[in-house]
Amino acid sequence: MATRTDRPVVGIDLGGTNMQVGVVDSTGRIIGRAKKKTRAEEGPAKVMGRIHDGIREACEEAKIPARALLAVGIGAPGAIDPVTGIVLEAPNLRWNHIPLAKTLAKKVGRPVYVDNDVRSAIFGEHQLGAGRGCSELMGVWIGTGIGGGLILRDELYHGYTNTAGEVGHVTLFPGMPPGSTSLENNCSRTAIVERIIKLIKTNHKSIIPKLADNDLSDVKARVVAMAFARNDRVTKMVVESAAENLGIAIASVVTLLGLQRVVIGGGLTEAMGERLVGLIRRSVHKHAAPEINRHVEVVKTELEADAGLLGAAMLARKGLSSRSRTRVIRA
Repeated sequence: MATRTDRPVVGIDLGGTNMQVGVVDSTGRIIGRAKKKTRAEEGPAKVMGRIHDGIREACEEAKIPARALLAVGIGAPGAIDPVTGIVLEAPNLRWNHIPLAKTLAKKVGRPVYVDNDVRSAIFGEHQLGAGRGCSELMGVWIGTGIGGGLILRDELYHGYTNTAGEVGHVTLFPGMPPGSTSLENNCSRTAIVERIIKLIKTNHKSIIPKLADNDLSDVKARVVAMAFARNDRVTKMVVESAAENLGIAIASVVTLLGLQRVVIGGGLTEAMGERLVGLIRRSVHKHAAPEINRHVEVVKTELEADAGLLGAAMLARKGLSSRSRTRVIRA
């Protein structure tokens, strides 16, 4: 006979452009999905309405009534208070101090748990993916920006200000002009593409224009991956430089915390796989200290694009079991 904890939960990966909604059973399997445009420009109320619609659609695909759900978890971009479920600041959504958990809970009639999107993804990897069995873990997600998260003593670590793990905002080159000093400014997929395009426009030969159908306005991660695999000189030069610098930043955190494992994820990682992760691993092993930290495991995401959705679902289930919004280890 099924128990209350066997009931499914919903996990939502809320992005600035799209949202992924999934009904997740007690084993961590996605049994129903929905994908919708976020359309943040229409305001929080409209976005929450689409979230509600997505939950209904995912439940329909899962062939369960919405009343069968146990709870809802959301990974949202930006600064989040996981205790209150308030989105403090989300530039991608143009939200400030939005009580997402409370408002959505009234719509769906179920408890709602909210955390940062990348932290949710890291928690998903810890529970179901490449971080399983690891008590001291860091995740780094490479995409439009660079996000990160930490698992310490088997718990998602938020820090005193609920911003722990934001490795993308670490200053890498303090002497550079504003907008070019941080890890994110130099090593994100956005930064890599911008640098490749800049070199192409200054007469460096590359196969990127051909792969992108001569449209350099929106070069995707898969195009970068294809060019790298074909040994395009410009692409290899830029990606290898970014991976080296990213590895230095990760090695600094490993040196500081003595971590067991680092999981690398995000769109660029999914597109390039071991070609990118191997470069980052080599840099981490070269720069971490003391010697014992040079054996830290650096691995690719297993859950890939589902990490955020599954992590949000696992956070919802954890929040219910602990009767709190998410246990927070205070700094």
